[in-house]
Amino acid sequence: MFYYVLKYVILGPLLRLLFRPRIEGLDHIPAEGAAIVAGNHLSFSDHFLMPAIIKRRITFLAKAEYFTGPGLKGRLTAAFFRSAGQIPVDRSGKEAGKAAIREGLGVLSKDELLGIYPEGTRSHDGRLYKGKVGVAVMALKAQVPVVPCAMVGTFEIQPPGQVLPKIKRVTVRFGEPLDFSRYAGMENEKAAIRAVTDEIMYAILGLSGQEYVDRYAADVKAELEQPKKFPRRRS
Repeated sequence: MFYYVLKYVILGPLLRLLFRPRIEGLDHIPAEGAAIVAGNHLSFSDHFLMPAIIKRRITFLAKAEYFTGPGLKGRLTAAFFRSAGQIPVDRSGKEAGKAAIREGLGVLSKDELLGIYPEGTRSHDGRLYKGKVGVAVMALKAQVPVVPCAMVGTFEIQPPGQVLPKIKRVTVRFGEPLDFSRYAGMENEKAAIRAVTDEIMYAILGLSGQEYVDRYAADVKAELEQPKKFPRRRS
């Protein structure tokens, strides 16, 4: 109940008023039945803008850290995500990917929309990074279409580390649903799920116009966070 109050009464109208989003291809979202909406991830604002625009309810797999933050801010964030019906997923450990897939398939089994960011984390520099294969596994196991989505301009209004977004117009662009029925029964084949994932990322790239990096964003971030090693000076 609170999800719809948040969407149609509180947050949705406010976001439309402030950011005046240009919406393209909204008719590509199926009116009913299960489907995955796979998008790029540039900003914390993405969590609010896409659901506010889509007419149907959409459930995202959200990182568990959003539900366990300390202090008042942490409690408020957790309360918001729970009220919005988002599902916490622990991304650490070997079983993390399996848990995310299990939760996602549960949403799709109820003929609902599942939202996912195949990159697995926000882009730290505005570029589009290599997709993780969980989205392909879910699409093939559930036999559902994937709607590619591109958020354009959200990195500029709220890049990582910026608490409050700038008030600036953004674009939310949806592409035609991708049908992967030709891969039926191949959800356990590495080559197939990699091909499906890459096709999804290519569709997102075509919508967003971002520069593409054929590496996982998490790996690049980890390298950047490592202390730089300087060569020793010879005495």
